[in-house]
Amino acid sequence: MHSVSRTAPQQSLGRFGIFSHELRSEDPALQGRRRYAAAELEGLGFGAIWLGGNSSVHHAAALAESTERIALATGILNIWYEDAATVAQQRAELEDAHPGRFLLGLGASHAQLAENYQRPYSTMVEYLDTLDNAAIAVPSDRRILAALGPKMLRLARDRAAGAHPAMVTPEYIEQAREVLGDGPLLAPVVTVVLESDRARARAIARDHLDLYLRLPNYTTNFERLGFTDEDFTDGGSDRLVDALVAWGTDDAISDRLAEFHAARADHLALQLITGEGGESPPLVQWRRLAGLAGVTAKTA
Repeated sequence: MHSVSRTAPQQSLGRFGIFSHELRSEDPALQGRRRYAAAELEGLGFGAIWLGGNSSVHHAAALAESTERIALATGILNIWYEDAATVAQQRAELEDAHPGRFLLGLGASHAQLAENYQRPYSTMVEYLDTLDNAAIAVPSDRRILAALGPKMLRLARDRAAGAHPAMVTPEYIEQAREVLGDGPLLAPVVTVVLESDRARARAIARDHLDLYLRLPNYTTNFERLGFTDEDFTDGGSDRLVDALVAWGTDDAISDRLAEFHAARADHLALQLITGEGGESPPLVQWRRLAGLAGVTAKTA
């Protein structure tokens, strides 16, 4: 029987963070811009940076050097590609250098994307066992699982700080909270398009959703929420797109984010999607996002 020591990670993460694939880039030409962007997100008052894609501890370590307070999380570290004992050692080194700032987000990815994919739930349990038994263990409350279905949500409740699901709705959040209970952290990725033109916003959203509509783990979850095969064709129905992506005027997007919090999400990892040719990282739009989310700069 495992128990999780809760140290209120909700408070350290705050209500909003930024989920970014750009900030995990290993392109040497972008390192200075990545560090500058991370420092700016901290200055704006966001509570966390979630490093999207197959991110690793070293991606967070690189940004820790250029920031002082903001939490850094993997969103997610792929358990098929990273050895658990090595991850535990890397996390211990990062914790020693920057205490209390790193949250290890773990995910089992998808059969279509990961080699040797099999028995994802059992493999995740084994991975957590290894983290528990490492020379310097990874505390349960310093890791979070990319859980979608009820079984993985229960594991996130019992063996981690909580859950970090993606491509979900406020209705899903209500259901997930029932599984998790009151204590665990619920920190969904919420996708945002800062565009009020209906056709353009949905076109940008559909480009982003294309991959997700080809992954059964996601479409199965959409079906649990009442969507059908008809919603998955032609890039996704308007109903599906509007449910999964917040777009519109600043007030409309702000209201949509409030729905996630009202459904009892603790922290929203905001993933900003832009059209082709946009700034990368999208600093100007992140500033606007901070304003509509009501994020305020913090003093040391």
